[in-house]
Formats: sequence, C-alpha cells, structure tokens
Amino acid sequence: MRPKGTAAELERRRRRAVELLERGETPAMVARILGVTPTSLHRWRRMGRQTDGLVAKPASGAKRRLSSAQLAELERLLSKGATAHGFPNELWTAARVAKIILRHFGVPYHHAYVRRLLRRRLHWTSHKPQRRARPRNDKEVERWKADEFPRILREAYRRRAHIAFLDESGFMLQPLVRRTLAPRGKRVVMRCSAKHDRVSAISCVTLSPKAMHVGLYSALYRNRNVHGEEVVEFLTHLTHKVPGEWTVVWDGNNIHSKSKVVKTWLAQHSKVVVEDFPSYDPQNNPDEWVWSGAKYGTLCNLCPADLEELFKSVLQALEELKHQPSLLASFVLDAGVPLCL
Repeated sequence: MRPKGTAAELERRRRRAVELLERGETPAMVARILGVTPTSLHRWRRMGRQTDGLVAKPASGAKRRLSSAQLAELERLLSKGATAHGFPNELWTAARVAKIILRHFGVPYHHAYVRRLLRRRLHWTSHKPQRRARPRNDKEVERWKADEFPRILREAYRRRAHIAFLDESGFMLQPLVRRTLAPRGKRVVMRCSAKHDRVSAISCVTLSPKAMHVGLYSALYRNRNVHGEEVVEFLTHLTHKVPGEWTVVWDGNNIHSKSKVVKTWLAQHSKVVVEDFPSYDPQNNPDEWVWSGAKYGTLCNLCPADLEELFKSVLQALEELKHQPSLLASFVLDAGVPLCL
C-alpha cells in the first residue's frame, strides 16, 4: 500500500533509503530509521538502477464525478438564486445544492460532501444572512443614501452642527443564550429569572464637527417604555451637555418626529434639526451597532438575578463602549459617514 504523504515526500524517502544502503547501512537499520519494511528497501534499490526510477507520481485518487465544465454550470445555476429553482427563500443549504446536482447532472452526493465540494472547488463559504424587513423599499433606501444622507451631512457641515444618530432598545431578564463549552453528552443548564422585568434604553452615537471625535450618550429606565417624554428628557440632557447646533437622525417611530411633546420641544429649540431614516432600515443607523454589541457581545449569556443587577450590567456595558472611540468610529464608518464633517 502506498505510504501516506505527498509524492515529493515519498521520493525524498526513497532517495534517502538508497543513499543509506549504498553507504553500507544494514537494511534493518534503514528500515527502522525511515519507518518502512525491508522489502520496500530492496524494491527501491532495484528502482534506483533505472533512469528516474525513484520518481514518485502523485496519487490520482478517485475520478471526479463532476467535470470542470459541469461545476461552472452548477455555479451558474446557483447564481440564479434558490427561489428560481422552486425553493421558498434565497438561502442555499448543502441539502438544496445536492438536490440541484442530482436534478441537473444525475450525480447523487451526500450533503456533507457538497459542503466540501463548494468550499474547495467553487470557493463558496458559509455566511450568516442579514435579516431585512419585508416592507422595506430598497429603491427608496438607495435614493436616501445617495441623495438625502449627503444633504444632511452638507447642511450639518454648514451649520457646524453635531450629529446624533439616535435609537432605542430594551433588555430583558431572560438572557440571549449563545454557546458554551462542555464535555460531550453533558446537558448544560442556565438558571434564569422567569420575571418579565426589563430595562428600556435610549442612546445616540454622536459625531463632532471637529475632526474625528465620536461619542456615546445613553439613558436607562427601569420597567418603563420609552415615550415622547423620555425622548424630550434625553434631548434636553444632550443639548445641555454639549451646547450648540445639533442634527438628530432617527427612524420614523411614533415617539420621534410624530410625537406631540417632541414637536413642541423642537419648536422651542431651533438649534436642533431632526431628520428621519428611511423606513425599515436600521442597518444605516450607527446606534444599532451599540445595541448589537451590547446584547450579543458583552451581555450574551447573562443571567441577572433581579432587575437591579440587569440595570447595573447594561449600564456597565454602555460605559465600557463609551470609552472605546475606535469601536464607535467603526460603527459610524459602517454607515458611510465620514469622521470629519
């Protein structure tokens, strides 16, 4: 049976064996050094007397069941999307690709091998798809990013205004469970509170008119939903903390521009201009990454005993994030906003 290793390694071992035998070493000693049988040594010595007799040919392996042309055709088929082949969504799984291969080429593959085939020969890898709301208007989002967003930045630059990307979120006593390491077959149990207490939060990622200064401001509320009154309270705190012109960019939630109390407050504060993100487009708000980093990063697998422990944990997570300006800057850059207005 051919020993394990590449053809180059096998050839090097053969030449080394013949060299040692010609020096007068005993076959038993050489076989023990190289980890082969004396029979192989004698065969290699006979092969060495022929021209290129010791050259090892790469193992051919099993014949490929899909040719290069068929793989190119498979990639073309997959590029049409899963729904074009009758599947209910655009997600490609190994089992679905195996069905396509069987349907078009008559070759049955196990789904585990299909994964390896896609990775090695088509350079496809696994991805975690982004969620996107069905009512989202992609054309409107692109128009907003191309026209409205640059206008907002230009007007803020002319006014020398700070920009605040504002959003709200909530944290429950029930943890967002990720994963843990444990011995095989051992059941891992997390003891969690069954209460429905929560911490509501409001925050904003801010960008200074001065070059490359990114900040984070937040407010937390125990067992309270955020309404227009809380938004006004937060805006008041923000404008007192950093006086001057402000441009606040937020989504079209009813507690924002549509709230009567917020409208009244804005009418009394002419230095604060508000702009709306397009509907169902949280990805363009840098503040969305604040909640994602806190919930799925710092606070995942957290099992607080009570509301007070949850409040302190959320507060600590936001404080830690506040002192990571490079990370906050990455949130802003991901939304396509230049750090220097």
